[in-house]
Amino acid sequence: SGLLTRLQTSAPTIRTLSSSNSFSQNIPSCLWKLGRLNHVAIAVPDLAKAQSLYKDVLGAQVSQTVALPEHGVYTVFVELGNTKLELLHPLGEKSPIASFLQKNKTGGMHHICIEVDDIKAAMTELKKKNIRILTEEPKIGAHGKPVIFLHPKDCHGVLVELEQA
Repeated sequence: SGLLTRLQTSAPTIRTLSSSNSFSQNIPSCLWKLGRLNHVAIAVPDLAKAQSLYKDVLGAQVSQTVALPEHGVYTVFVELGNTKLELLHPLGEKSPIASFLQKNKTGGMHHICIEVDDIKAAMTELKKKNIRILTEEPKIGAHGKPVIFLHPKDCHGVLVELEQA
């Protein structure tokens, strides 16, 4: 009976979280809401090769190539069910993707895109929190919706795109 007593007294205590002590109480309320991951963008030096990898080798549904001159890129979307990959290729010499590929010859992850329910409110609040936004006003992105980009140095080295849901 001595061993049983020791086992009973040394058993770990399990606590449950009550609704009055939920994690959501620690999150400050915002005028806008962060939504789902819309896509992960990958810069590619050879768009046809990248399209073929995802379509022919991996069997994904791959969109047609779309030119976005206002962003200096060609885009292709790869459907993944719960999100998308955006393949980016330079459109013109002044493309931000051209400079990215000069530093990263084989390509690589360029940015992540997260949806928000109110992009203007997000901009206002992020500026108050000293998060730099790379443009003064939202631009229309690849999905035909307003987008902004947050400075990677303010986001732990990740270029973050916010898209109006």
